[in-house]
Amino acid sequence: MLTVLIAMFALALVAPVLFPRLGRSAFLLLAAAPAAGFAWLLVQLPRVLSSDQGAPTGRPSAPPSVTVPWIPSLQLELAFRLDALAAVLCILILGVGALVLVYCARYFESDDPDIGAFGAQLLAFAASMFGLVLADDLILMFIFWELTTILSYLLIGYSRHRLSARRSALQALIITTLGGLAMLVGLVMIGQEAGTYRISEILAGAEALVARGPLIDVAVALVLVGAITKSALVPFHFWLPGAMAAPTPVSAYLHAAAMVKAGVFLVARFAPGFSETALWHPVIFVLGMATMLLGGWRALRQFDLKLVLAYGTVSQLGFLTMVVGLGGRDGAVAGLGLLLAHGFFKATLFLVVGIIDHHSGTRDLRILSGVGATSPALFAVALVAAASMAGVPPLLGFVAKESVYEAFVHRAGDGAAGTLLLGGIVLGSVLTFAYSARFVWGAFALKHGTPQTDFGRVRASFLLAPTVLAAASVLFGLWPAPLDTAIQPYADLFPSDGASSHLALWHGANLPLLLSAVTLAAGAALYLLRAPFERVQGRLPAVREAEVLYRSAVGVLDDVAVWITGRTQRGSLAFYLFVILSTAVVTPLTALIIFDAPMPTSFRIAQSPAQVVAAAAILVGIVAALRATKRFMAVLMVGITGYGMAVIYALHGAPDLALTQLLVETIVLVAFVLALRSLPARLWTRAESRHRLLRAGLGIAFGGIMAVIAMSSMASRNAAPISLAYPEMAYDEGGGANAVNVLLVDIRAWDTLGEITVLAIAATGIASLIFIRGRGDRRRRADGVEDGSVDRGQEPLDAGGRAGAARTLAARFADVSRDPWLVAGRTLAPERQSIIFEVITRLLFHTIIVLSIYLLFAGHNLPGGGFAGGLTAGLALAIRYLAGGRFELAEASPVSAGTLLGVGLAIVSLTAAAPLFFGGAVLESYILEFWVPVFGDVKFVTSTIFDVGVYIIVIGLVLDVLRSLGSEIDERSETDDPVEEDADTDALVPPATEGARR
Repeated sequence: MLTVLIAMFALALVAPVLFPRLGRSAFLLLAAAPAAGFAWLLVQLPRVLSSDQGAPTGRPSAPPSVTVPWIPSLQLELAFRLDALAAVLCILILGVGALVLVYCARYFESDDPDIGAFGAQLLAFAASMFGLVLADDLILMFIFWELTTILSYLLIGYSRHRLSARRSALQALIITTLGGLAMLVGLVMIGQEAGTYRISEILAGAEALVARGPLIDVAVALVLVGAITKSALVPFHFWLPGAMAAPTPVSAYLHAAAMVKAGVFLVARFAPGFSETALWHPVIFVLGMATMLLGGWRALRQFDLKLVLAYGTVSQLGFLTMVVGLGGRDGAVAGLGLLLAHGFFKATLFLVVGIIDHHSGTRDLRILSGVGATSPALFAVALVAAASMAGVPPLLGFVAKESVYEAFVHRAGDGAAGTLLLGGIVLGSVLTFAYSARFVWGAFALKHGTPQTDFGRVRASFLLAPTVLAAASVLFGLWPAPLDTAIQPYADLFPSDGASSHLALWHGANLPLLLSAVTLAAGAALYLLRAPFERVQGRLPAVREAEVLYRSAVGVLDDVAVWITGRTQRGSLAFYLFVILSTAVVTPLTALIIFDAPMPTSFRIAQSPAQVVAAAAILVGIVAALRATKRFMAVLMVGITGYGMAVIYALHGAPDLALTQLLVETIVLVAFVLALRSLPARLWTRAESRHRLLRAGLGIAFGGIMAVIAMSSMASRNAAPISLAYPEMAYDEGGGANAVNVLLVDIRAWDTLGEITVLAIAATGIASLIFIRGRGDRRRRADGVEDGSVDRGQEPLDAGGRAGAARTLAARFADVSRDPWLVAGRTLAPERQSIIFEVITRLLFHTIIVLSIYLLFAGHNLPGGGFAGGLTAGLALAIRYLAGGRFELAEASPVSAGTLLGVGLAIVSLTAAAPLFFGGAVLESYILEFWVPVFGDVKFVTSTIFDVGVYIIVIGLVLDVLRSLGSEIDERSETDDPVEEDADTDALVPPATEGARR
């Protein structure tokens, strides 16, 4: 099962590359992944059905399972388990998923530029749903749950140029994420109370958990909130009809067969253990019944075929939730039978609507006319699916509904509440028949007074997927035994009440059969009386819809946010710093006083005179920075304080920290200097501020409180620090003598993984604030500037030709037509060139690059590592930029910053996950010892590959800074003051350069 899951995600990852080469036929290749998974499922079914579904994972009779350690200290595992419930859901996820992908190959146009991303997202969604139903760990299940939320947001918002699609996608994201967060709280409460996060073990001990009282009741209610929002139950039902802005294949898969079933699956997963909790049945029955009736009522008012199905889906989801949440063997059999039937007939109908819309250009049932006569095959497929939805024998929908009636007839014997539930379900089923008939009539009937719809021939390949699904409704209606066999192991999880429940076409002449006959007769009457019924609906007073309430709530939230923002985000840096530093002073000081924190009894000012000198230099830098009148001088003085800290680190015996501090300070200094070019040279000065003393006092207080906290922390230690064991752990377990580097890439690699991910995100965010046209990854290079000419195809000029003028002038002064390495002579104006800097760059660039690589690979045993090596390589790029400008930077870095960040993250992620394939844990490293000619015995630690990823990410980060604050500002400055183009080359000289030449 892990192989199928990984294969689906891997194919989704490469999908965008396939579509430019294969066109829409790439969907067929993507369909092979869930199809292969479906074949694997069929092979596994005998073992699943013969196992003991209630046995915790690991016992001989337990269902097929895979468990991979993830973070044992947090009880996190990659635990997957294929039991009967998961297998039933996988029939829809894999089977229907493969058919929908095949359908997409004819639904989309080959020239659609977005189908590559769409195909990747749809397959990734199928993989996420597959992982969700297989997950045997609460946290792992939640991770897949949120993956489906994010991917559904992207799929619903496929037509991002339409406001309705973007709004609907965001609405679905907000609501389902809200429910997911509530569910997470409930899952954590259950996991902590049970002492394990393994779902199979929790359900095995659920009886003892339920006996503990209100805490578990609240936790289960929170879990149900997640199910309610995901499956669009009242009051969160409105997001599903809005999600019809998505392409029809998305509606057929996500909103009929997969995503909305996640909530139903969650109810079914927890029902065997927690259906007797205090809040379970009130929540399930009240909201389920309200959703069923409201959805059916609203479906009869729609004129868009897709919305008829959407509100019908809402109604059916309420129905499903009630049946699955009923508890007991009869509820389990009926619930899973109805779940499969719904997936088959509703996916079929959505795909039929897609064909109608594709061929006629409309979904309005008032405009469509005569489609059934034009396309009888399509009509036959839709009629079968709609009849199954309406519960007409001998289709699967009828078989499932008979089982539902039988289950609730048994419940009706418990009293008035049971009878009320049965009556509500019959009423909801009558509405279902009516809107099913409305759909068939609206889509295919020949309407008098309406011109016949021009409807072309439907290709067999386009009709294949809905035909197969409709055939499944017929086949399993006549022969439900295979589905019943698959469902029974799940039903065995419930206590036996003596009665045997099965899916069957004929249960005999009994009350459920009578209720089915009443449903069909009343539904037909309601359809025939649709005109007066519509008038009755129109006369009823309008009720404020839930979506309006949602938008009002969001509007109030926006207003509150604006009010708070207006009073806190005042645009004053001084104010922000005052709040931050005041909080940082008052909060720790209060804690120190309240808890009477211990303080050292003795102090040592310095351990050597060199430390005193370094401290004095830092103080001089601070004072000089405060007294500086120019920004450049202030930045240099601040840099002195950083270099002074590097010296102190070195004197304390921390060469790695000193090296990193030195490199970081240098890179930051370069970034500051580049950014200062956009600001006035002199600092903005104003009259003496009355808050000057207050600010000075706050600054001193902040520094003082930080020192006090450090001293108190050292004085509070009452045990040996864990860091004392790091050198031995680094050498024995990490295979390196440099404890600092081994700590970063092995012992605490999770921290590093999180930090570099944040770095990549921050770099992308900063770049997005700088670049207008794009990230600047396709920076124009210096090719074409030869012999005093300008290749305007490489760099389009602005209206005044200023950008080309600067390069033309530089080319006139160039002493060679083409320089193979340093292009400054052809790309910089004379007054910006520095021969000395160019010579130094030629001498040092390659040496610094080699040094960076040395630091990278030597860091495991000596000072260095990926971070320090990456910063060193970044400094080499900075030198080339300073020597030759933006074109030189483009020559030095043909690979984009975004690509470097992505490749680095990919290497780090793959290195983290690779041990799983060898039976290890995430981020586990291995020590390899082998002999290499010339080099002799070599000891290689796999965490070095992780360090290589860090190295590449840091280079990408520095390159992003240089392009954002360097190249982009250069390019903008060249076009700020354009000059008029003239036939005379001298007329192209910018004003500033003209002055320099004269």
